[in-house]
Amino acid sequence: MQVVVDKLLTTYTRAGNAKYKKLLIFYGWGDSPVNWTYMQTELARHFDVTVVDLPGFGGTAPPPTAWGLTEYAAFVAAFLKKTGIKPYAIIGHSNGGAIAVRGLSQGVLTAERLVLLASAGIRFQLSRRRQVLRIFTKAGKVVTYPLPANVRKRLRRRLYTAIGSDLLVAEHLQDTFKRIVTDDIQSDAATLTLPTLLVYGEDDLDTPVQYGRILHNLIAGSTLEVIGQGGHFIYLDKPAEVRDMLRKFLA
Repeated sequence: MQVVVDKLLTTYTRAGNAKYKKLLIFYGWGDSPVNWTYMQTELARHFDVTVVDLPGFGGTAPPPTAWGLTEYAAFVAAFLKKTGIKPYAIIGHSNGGAIAVRGLSQGVLTAERLVLLASAGIRFQLSRRRQVLRIFTKAGKVVTYPLPANVRKRLRRRLYTAIGSDLLVAEHLQDTFKRIVTDDIQSDAATLTLPTLLVYGEDDLDTPVQYGRILHNLIAGSTLEVIGQGGHFIYLDKPAEVRDMLRKFLA
């Protein structure tokens, strides 16, 4: 399904009975709507489930300028207004979770419940790791500068992949990525009061369990679940466990 939102052609999928309570899902940086087919189908047995492609991902046009969490949250609000969807619950994975927290804290988004799957947004922690990444990326630019452009691009991609950076996952959104990864949501999370479920994978290196504990301490009355042998894409690593947790919480 497609709709024009703020002049951007936007793609989304919707499944379930329209009479059911509404669930809104937006996925993380560089993810794909295809990866959410199973979870959407399972949740659609009891809910009206919408998965929206955020600008720059899936089938949705990229943002006209470099966006941060606030702009993405405003876009989601505009999408909901345009489609008439009023979510009972919002489910955000990784960067999608950070967008959800920002939007809910500012009152741009509203919901009765919130699910954060391996949510990102804790930017002012693990500063040593960020400093190391910055050193590596700067060194990479210097070393590869004399090389032909195509070779330089290929080597930079290998470097970013090796150090665990998603900067080149969506090359057309590099400036947006730089804004996103410096936008911290801890003060936003501290304002939330709605029932919140946080699910993190024990083996997640991108958004470690430590992030979940920080958000759990900030969001009053929240629940933190840690799934063993689960990575960053916890909903793919342990789909049945995540599905059952969501059903129980959303019920």
